[in-house]
Amino acid sequence: MKKKAIIISIKSYKLSIQEKKIISKEKPWGLILFKRNIKSFNQLKKLIKNIRYISKDKKFPILIDEEGGTVSRLGQLINNNIPQKLFGDLFNSNQKISISIYKNYINQLCKIFRQLGININTVPVLDVLRTNTTKVIGSRSFSKNSRIVKVLGQVCINQYHLNKVATVAKHIPGHGCASVDSHLRTPNVKLNYLNLKKKDFFPFKNINSKFAMTAHVIYQKLDKKNVASFSKKVISEIIRKKIGFKGILISDDISMKALKFNLATNALKSLQAGCNLVLYCGGNFKDTNRLIKKLPYIDKFTMKKTSEFYKFLR
Repeated sequence: MKKKAIIISIKSYKLSIQEKKIISKEKPWGLILFKRNIKSFNQLKKLIKNIRYISKDKKFPILIDEEGGTVSRLGQLINNNIPQKLFGDLFNSNQKISISIYKNYINQLCKIFRQLGININTVPVLDVLRTNTTKVIGSRSFSKNSRIVKVLGQVCINQYHLNKVATVAKHIPGHGCASVDSHLRTPNVKLNYLNLKKKDFFPFKNINSKFAMTAHVIYQKLDKKNVASFSKKVISEIIRKKIGFKGILISDDISMKALKFNLATNALKSLQAGCNLVLYCGGNFKDTNRLIKKLPYIDKFTMKKTSEFYKFLR
């Protein structure tokens, strides 16, 4: 399976000639959709079908950020104004009803995904709310209670799997402890390992999500210099060993301002640290083209896990 270790994005509602060339010749691992790519149901279905035709891959990974609430890319098509926190609040009142409603909600979303051809949703957000959590997380989190986050996170993953849609747990090993928005600046967390382990890392422990997305956060007591996405120590010792994540690890967007280097350096640093894939959300063709040419093909581990993902889709 010859694929480059990158998930790309595109500029508009349909593929440009240059974007078609990138997909057919450079072989990106997958593609993530944004609001800028969505005008109508039929248009989006046609776009996804075209991407798969050009890639010569019927199961080509198509991702979307459809968390609900403040993060809903399908806003043109559906009214998904339900944030994860609503299910967490309901869980506090009645666990059984909360889980039942949440499963039904996921089932309805997955029907739409299947009709469109989307096979990966970047949920659940497993970040635990703290008193100083940055507003960019906010209601995207289930709760300030790490146990509730873990329970509902696992419900989410299992229900998506029943619907043959894969999940991307984020932002591993935990963004809730950060008071700064990593889209804009580099969060620097000073909490010690035991504190982080008990609260922030707990929801991610041994999750069976096929994918997870790294946090562009510096955990000072673990690695003074590097955000998790660039940290061999955080990825190998915390994410892989202590947390026990066994799936494909995707960097958060390499164009975010938390990262201080150029796109290619950000991408290579992520891969060298232990990310299996990098995510580029900018949709700029020239940047995508330059970037993808500098990146390696996926390694044997990612190849194996990708094959497992393709079998799961059957």
